[in-house]
Amino acid sequence: MRIEKLKRNFDVELKLVHFPLHPDTPQEGRSMKELYAARGADPDALWAQMKERMDAEGLDYGKRTHTYNSRLAQELGKWADTVDGGEALHDLIYRAYFVDAKNVGDIDVLIGLVEEAGLDAAAAREVLETRSFEGEVDADWEKSRQYGVTGVPTFVAGGYGVVGAQPYEMLEKLAEEAGAARRD
Repeated sequence: MRIEKLKRNFDVELKLVHFPLHPDTPQEGRSMKELYAARGADPDALWAQMKERMDAEGLDYGKRTHTYNSRLAQELGKWADTVDGGEALHDLIYRAYFVDAKNVGDIDVLIGLVEEAGLDAAAAREVLETRSFEGEVDADWEKSRQYGVTGVPTFVAGGYGVVGAQPYEMLEKLAEEAGAARRD
């Protein structure tokens, strides 16, 4: 993967900043057909393009029929960043959404992922029910707006940025422009 290669080759620290991708999506989700019809786009063609990119990166990518509101997943991700072993939850949420087409806006789905990661399900449920990480995600969304983020992924470093699934060479150039030291 490009990101892993970048971390091996440069002294960089990666920090996830959440972005409000389709925040108006209802809790039960929206069909991909409906989402792309509003843009005049063909969902099958867009899926095929993304699948090709993901395959090139060695990442699994399933064919979803629906998109789901990721706000609760983002709040849970912020919580996961505060607990030992929490980084595993990010990959499980990715897989649930982009590979297995699960509704990551559903609390029970999220709790199942927490359990799969070996984290405290009761603590996670409390986080989701009390929305105790809502402010942290709000701050991320504001930071995304300040950075001018319009899509995911977006990579920002040292005042420079690139949007979208970029080739490794673009990420390397970003790291160099930001002044990141090369590892030996």
